[in-house]
Amino acid sequence: MLSLHNFTPFFSHSTTNMSATYKRTLVTSALPYANGPLHIGHLAGCYLPSDIYVRYKRSKGEDVLFICGSDEHGAAIPIRAKIEGTTPKEIVDKYHKIMGDAFKEFGISFDVYSRTSKPIHHETASDFFKVMYDKGGFTEEVTEQYYDEEAKQFLSDRFIIGTCPKCGNPNAYGDQCEKCGSTLNATDLINPKSTLSGSKPVLKLTKNWFLPLDKLQPKIQAYLDQHKDWKANVTGQCKSWLDSGDGLQPRAMTRDLDWGVPVPVEGAEGKVLYVWFDAPIGYISATKELRPNDWELYWKDKETRLIHFIGKDNIVFHCIIFPAMLMEHGEFIVPDNVPANEFMNLEGNKISTSKNWAVWLHEYLIDFKDRQDDLRYMLCANAPETKDNDFTWKDFQTRTDSELVSVFGNFVNRVLVLTNKNHDGIVPEASEYTKSDLLILEELRKFPDVIADSIEKFRFREALAEVMNLARLGNKYLADTEPWKLIKTDEKRVRTIMNIATQIATNLAIVCEPFLPFTSEKLFKMLNISPLRWAHAKNTNNIHAGHKISGKIDYLFTKFEDAQIQAQIDKLEQSKKNNVTITIPESKPETSFDDFSKMDIRTGTILEAERVPKTDKLLKLKIDVGIDTRTVVSGIAEWYKPEDIIGQRVSVLVNLAPRKIKGIESQGMILMASNAAGELSFVNSTKPDFNNGSEIK
Repeated sequence: MLSLHNFTPFFSHSTTNMSATYKRTLVTSALPYANGPLHIGHLAGCYLPSDIYVRYKRSKGEDVLFICGSDEHGAAIPIRAKIEGTTPKEIVDKYHKIMGDAFKEFGISFDVYSRTSKPIHHETASDFFKVMYDKGGFTEEVTEQYYDEEAKQFLSDRFIIGTCPKCGNPNAYGDQCEKCGSTLNATDLINPKSTLSGSKPVLKLTKNWFLPLDKLQPKIQAYLDQHKDWKANVTGQCKSWLDSGDGLQPRAMTRDLDWGVPVPVEGAEGKVLYVWFDAPIGYISATKELRPNDWELYWKDKETRLIHFIGKDNIVFHCIIFPAMLMEHGEFIVPDNVPANEFMNLEGNKISTSKNWAVWLHEYLIDFKDRQDDLRYMLCANAPETKDNDFTWKDFQTRTDSELVSVFGNFVNRVLVLTNKNHDGIVPEASEYTKSDLLILEELRKFPDVIADSIEKFRFREALAEVMNLARLGNKYLADTEPWKLIKTDEKRVRTIMNIATQIATNLAIVCEPFLPFTSEKLFKMLNISPLRWAHAKNTNNIHAGHKISGKIDYLFTKFEDAQIQAQIDKLEQSKKNNVTITIPESKPETSFDDFSKMDIRTGTILEAERVPKTDKLLKLKIDVGIDTRTVVSGIAEWYKPEDIIGQRVSVLVNLAPRKIKGIESQGMILMASNAAGELSFVNSTKPDFNNGSEIK
């Protein structure tokens, strides 16, 4: 045995603090459109990663601000208002509250959650535009833009849909294809259509102000070259834009629309700022709202690090357009990193708000009250950091049960129950350490730096895996030492074991907080100590001998019932049924009346029906068609049983040339109708005075 007093503490080499040269950090999350509620794709894309990062920074005691708010301008808002039969103002008020409440309940810890409809934002965005305008930062151009002659208005990008020229998606928007992620111009679309009237728009001349990205490309390229450490998906998408055939092209920063921030220059009546000019300035106006006296420190001081958390569909706007705006304005810092995630799919299909194919956050919080951390865990452990990932309810159940319950929760429950049972809830004193104890303590000290290194590099899945490894370390230590058995023969040894186990549980409460804040809070309460900061996680004596833990021990996690998970799956399946797209086949090539008149179609009655041996789809039918009784082989066995269709009236093409099918001569063809699901139905007349043999003309 080694004496505690003879033990030399192990200190691992601390990782490089990637923000060590900065005094403060400003973190933003993409402003969500206030035209619908939040779903798990939004959370996995940017809101959960940014919250983890900010919580970690706060735990380290760093100066960090977390900024977000509702994006309440752009064409998406009037479109939603039209769908719901209300006004844009009522739409943004409704969804701003729904999103804000859901964020708060889910534990997304914004310092401010603002909205771009506020006067402070209109003022900030207008001033920003005027500064750039006065510096000659825009070019004024008269261009052709799509115009809806029925609605009598110019169409912003989101009011136009058509076929994407890059992937063939028939429902691409005028600014972006949500299927392949490509950023588009409305004039790129094939077969464009107005979402207002459904008519084909026409091109009409209008004046707008453009950001000359073509002239700014060298400056943008130099900026991007300084950030080789960005994620590969981010740099790859930026490179594709810069290296495309024509390079960057001028982009209009104003729109002919009546909802948004009015363009603050003469001759711009009836125009508003382009939503992708307006929205990122919302980060600035929200900071001004939060810190009116020192907001400039976070936007104009070079000792501030600016980080944008976004989804991959926003890369071009945050890595090219917004930095170009900031540089041309001249007074602001530019983003130091833009960690963008890929997309989260759902049960093998892309999340679709229009088809209700989503797990909505506000509904999850109702269905699974007080189980926020289960979803936080799954979305982080399965985060689409480098590629699109898939969320399934069965995987959610399996991973939370096998990892949160069986690993994390099991370890903590063992420690607290054994402490209450064998030591009256008092943390026992450690006296002598074995070599294995010292190795455990050495490993315990390493975890904070390992986890921190992954967080600093925006590898949150990797960081969370290390948190779970700490819980596994604790479980293995208890399994190896078996204090529940040893208590009968060596109580002194058990006291040391339980002291170490309690230290592991305490440090677990510290390092899990960025990821599982509700769990961390609950664990600290059961340990009966105030929450500790990140620096404490390197200590091995955070909870002192003689300390009394809480007598009320509860499970940190519980398993999900199969019925709960099946209910969620059933809900999605119902959405799928409710949103079956009815595809009407295109008409076949034109035919002449003479050709049609050659077909002899008559009513008939099925007299006999039987399955054709060794086939799944074929039935052999005997049909009375008035002029005779004949045999017809038909592929309807998938939808009809032979015994159910005896006496069924049908329509039969009687002068079709006979052909042998599976050795049976078929003397005609019955006519069937097919629906969107591929199901077949008989085409017949039920009127009794239409006898077999009646002609169908």
